[in-house]
Amino acid sequence: MILETERLILRELIYDDFADLYDVLSDSDIMQHYPYTFDENRVRNWIKRNIERYRNDGFGLWAVVLKENGKMIGDCGITMQNINGEMLPEIGYHIHRNYQRKGYASEAAAECIKYAFEKLGFDRVYSYMKYTNIPSARTAEKNGMKFIMDYPDPDNRVTKVYSISKEEWEKRLKGE
Repeated sequence: MILETERLILRELIYDDFADLYDVLSDSDIMQHYPYTFDENRVRNWIKRNIERYRNDGFGLWAVVLKENGKMIGDCGITMQNINGEMLPEIGYHIHRNYQRKGYASEAAAECIKYAFEKLGFDRVYSYMKYTNIPSARTAEKNGMKFIMDYPDPDNRVTKVYSISKEEWEKRLKGE
């Protein structure tokens, strides 16, 4: 286990997560804002790449698991992403359609933001998404991130970027 929230456990992805993760990443509705849906090979490579990230970076996208029943419902975590030409720590998430609109993405992302600041020592974290991805933008905003820019992107046409600094996050925790 890497992180724990009231309702969730975030842990490293393993190859046994393939079927559950495939259900998420191969769903064209969930991935409508991504450049493509995933086939079986892409899902296997996604798991492999995150296992490599754990080893190389000490973090990556983690399995999001419900505490109540152990069901893996998606992924969420921190990865270094090219955001408008700069490698930056990004909070990303994908949640199974049956578990969306229940606050799981926000809950998992909030814990990842905390981890990025308290354990990894980042001063600022980001979330980026295709300009049409309103649910992801709302999740970022729910966690105190503010829109900082958009830029042209060949995959997304336009990518929107949200961010929060450690100082802003600390003030938010204090209710300021």
